[in-house]
Amino acid sequence: MRTVQAALVAAIAVVALVVSPTSVSAEGSGKLVLTIAVDGAIGPATAGYVKDALAKASERHAEAVILRLNTPGGLVTSMREIIADVLASPVPIVGYVAPPGAHAASAGTYILYATHIAAMAPGTNLGAATPVQIGSPVPGLPGIAPDRNGKDKKDSAQQTEPKDAMTAKATNDAVASIRSLAELRGRNADWAEKAVREAASLSASAALQANVIELIARNPAELLRQIDGRAVEVAGGETRHLATKDATIETIDPGWISRLLSVITDPNVAFILLLVGIYGLFFEFTTPGAVAPGVIGTISLLLGLYALNLLPINYAGLALMLLGIALLIIEAFTPTVVLGFGGVIAFVLGAVMLFKVEAPGYRLSWTVVGIAATMFIGLTLAVLGSLRRARKGPARVGAQAMYGLPAEVLDWSNGAGHVFTQGERWQAQGAEAFTPGETVEVTNIMDLTLVVRRRPVLSASEGGVR
Repeated sequence: MRTVQAALVAAIAVVALVVSPTSVSAEGSGKLVLTIAVDGAIGPATAGYVKDALAKASERHAEAVILRLNTPGGLVTSMREIIADVLASPVPIVGYVAPPGAHAASAGTYILYATHIAAMAPGTNLGAATPVQIGSPVPGLPGIAPDRNGKDKKDSAQQTEPKDAMTAKATNDAVASIRSLAELRGRNADWAEKAVREAASLSASAALQANVIELIARNPAELLRQIDGRAVEVAGGETRHLATKDATIETIDPGWISRLLSVITDPNVAFILLLVGIYGLFFEFTTPGAVAPGVIGTISLLLGLYALNLLPINYAGLALMLLGIALLIIEAFTPTVVLGFGGVIAFVLGAVMLFKVEAPGYRLSWTVVGIAATMFIGLTLAVLGSLRRARKGPARVGAQAMYGLPAEVLDWSNGAGHVFTQGERWQAQGAEAFTPGETVEVTNIMDLTLVVRRRPVLSASEGGVR
């Protein structure tokens, strides 16, 4: 009996190991560190991914979260969402600029300053945090010029003088934000301000010497060894001592919703979705019953509008685009040329004005705008060509389509009778006398009565009787 019980216990243990080896390993070590990878431009999808990942880390009572950064920057709104989630996290967050060759520029610098511990891999850099979407796109502001030794001449009256009130607001707000983060984490606030006002950058070793980061680590395992035993203050004022030396590292990948958002919130993709939606609905309305263009167009239009709702757009630009499309559609049905050219101009201007930012990764490509404008012009020219050919060709329907048609006389008396043409029996009248069975020609139609005549006889050179 004891032997059977021992065998059952052993079997249960083996099954548990096979079914959930990761869980057993985590329970055995009692330490779990989750990794979040932020690669590319920071936008709504990135903010949602980080929020969900931090929520999972809190639910699983992770020892720490490694927020790996490799980004050129992104949208200010998304950056602020991520910073708010980092500051409110009960789990310590380690900002880590990696792998070698990566950088945390612009919005990435702010996020790194917000983390509880800041680290970088060798061969990485950070900085250039000027709000370029409404400021100067070149590093440095007016009033800073290099001297012969390559150093900046600092004119106190001009160095921090912005170009206009809006730029001043954005710059001062950014400076206050990053200085508050630096003071909260005990890092170099003066260099943080310089990164905003002068777009300054630092390498990993220089950042360590300037007290911008706490340490340099070649890989996540070395990073965990270095932060083991450190005390950090998390949300709520609680102090936690990290125990990460032998922790299990697990990467949290973005879900399918975050991946979809990262695709459709690209301004170029959102722009193309909008165009596909408009084209699909246009073809569905012009050829009712096709179904496929309507379905594809509706889905694309809804996705494009949803993406535009998440992005900072200029509604005047969107209105100009819609006006341009409306003018081109009107041009297709009532050709005037003026409406067509006006529609193209309004569409291009609206596309240029559509997005209010110039953040890295969120610029509308001129190539995409040019292709879209060319397609609209091509469609307009094709429709105009079809209308011209239709006007020059013979009438296909209505009274005009009856002119010149042959008809067979069914009965005739006193200049009137009935004829058969186009599969129907018609009343007819004419100035000549006809006999039943004779073929005549329709010359006019009056009140549903055909006017007919005897078909003219052509000469042999003209091909005989018509």
